[in-house]
Amino acid sequence: MKILLLADIHANSIALSAIRESFDACLCLGDIVEYGTDAAPCIDWVRHHAHAAVRGNHDHSTAQRVPMTQGSGFRMLAAATRTLHWQSLMPSHIKFLARLPVTQTLQLDGRTFHLVHATPRDPLDEYLTNDPLAWSLRLKDIEADYVCVGHTHVPMCVELERCKVINPGSVGQPRDGDPRAAYAVIENGRLEFRRVEYDIDRAIAQMQEAGLAGEALEIAAETLRSGGRAPALTKN
Repeated sequence: MKILLLADIHANSIALSAIRESFDACLCLGDIVEYGTDAAPCIDWVRHHAHAAVRGNHDHSTAQRVPMTQGSGFRMLAAATRTLHWQSLMPSHIKFLARLPVTQTLQLDGRTFHLVHATPRDPLDEYLTNDPLAWSLRLKDIEADYVCVGHTHVPMCVELERCKVINPGSVGQPRDGDPRAAYAVIENGRLEFRRVEYDIDRAIAQMQEAGLAGEALEIAAETLRSGGRAPALTKN
């Protein structure tokens, strides 16, 4: 069985469309929206192709109409694109995001998968990278062969005694210095991280056409072109 892992699409439909893997099941690990501007096709793709999906912090913010707060860097970009989403998304898109579960556990190919966007302790917001001890503490009550996460935009596999923690990286806004769209495949129990090039200039032009402008557009463009290595950017 071939399982496709996707996370942090971030309304970048051009990056998503560049992933042309065949798969038997797709697991989406949250943050379908914000940072990019083409949210509807991304939501539709997940709605029609994902076997299971969980809610990310940006999905939650768009669906629950979380008010924008002042800030710089990624906070500014999230606020600008959230406003555009509220203007462009259909009620059915908002409803889909609002109904995404925060966590989900399922069986595939004889193995147990636990899905969460961030961590079990804080499913939407906690950042946790390659720290085996910290992950062991977070997962002490989780029974699974694979714990699949997103949120950091950086590919990762932490091998613990009881399970593997896998982050496939970000489809729509990588932050590991490689601007190519990131994803992962588990096939017959074997994990492989993969990357694919896409037309970044076209993605930036699409944002501009959608109404993103000024510093927010500059942040988005720098981040996509640098693979997240652009200076003076903050987490969100």
